[in-house]
Amino acid sequence: MRKGTFMELCDLLSPALKRQNTRMRAALTVEKRVAIALWKLATPDSYRSVGNQFGVGKSTVGAAVIQVARAMKELVISRVVTLGNVQAIVDGFAEMGFPNCGGAIEGTHIPILALEHQATDYINRKGYFSMLLQALVDHKGRFTNINVGWPGKVHDARVFRHSGLFRKLEEGTFFLDQKVTVGDVEMPIVILGDPAYPLMPWLMKPYTGSLDRSQDLFNYRLSKCRMVVECAFGRLKARWRSLLTRSDLSKKNIPIVIAACCALHNICESKGETFMAGWEVEATRLAADYVQPDTR
Repeated sequence: MRKGTFMELCDLLSPALKRQNTRMRAALTVEKRVAIALWKLATPDSYRSVGNQFGVGKSTVGAAVIQVARAMKELVISRVVTLGNVQAIVDGFAEMGFPNCGGAIEGTHIPILALEHQATDYINRKGYFSMLLQALVDHKGRFTNINVGWPGKVHDARVFRHSGLFRKLEEGTFFLDQKVTVGDVEMPIVILGDPAYPLMPWLMKPYTGSLDRSQDLFNYRLSKCRMVVECAFGRLKARWRSLLTRSDLSKKNIPIVIAACCALHNICESKGETFMAGWEVEATRLAADYVQPDTR
């Protein structure tokens, strides 16, 4: 993250972080607290290792991560994880081959340590403990809606059906009331999902079984556009590699930190921040220990 972007972030978070000052935390500047949190989120390094890097104790590192994540929840997430210019999104997906599309949706599992008293609820189909992040992304791979916190055992479709996004799409309040005519069918703005998602008037998913040429072409275009959400998750985890290590935070704090990483992803993508190939290499190595469960 360039200095200018970092300082903008510090300015945004400063009101909340200064309110959260205690005798211990007042000893650290806002800038140092944010830097500690970003370093911890961006690497698989231990609390002790990060603390040594900044000359603070490991408990201070843990406190900085939570304080910054909570400040982001209060002041930043709703500002940067948002739908934005719908027409630009629709135009972007149209250029990729799918008309009147407002986003692509998918879920991903974030590994965690076993949570006390609820451990079995969080064991996913691959046998490790996880928490689900479900996200809708635009044509540029920026998150426009996130839903985080469901146990890894839960089916993607159930998470979606119980989300605020599903309710708004069902009510017709998430997108503008914009329709196009495809053939002789009037088509609303739709989102794209994989076979795990329910087929709805506003949610398209691939055809299955034996396909004719037109169905095969439909699937090709849908798959091409849906790749943006897979790429977004890949870049999210490569840039914020703590998401590929088992989180030891509390059940209450894990979703806040994951959501903060999603907001940071959007900031970095929108600002054109550097994305290094080495991050993907390390992310691939870390992800090998936590293979994503198959779509159900």
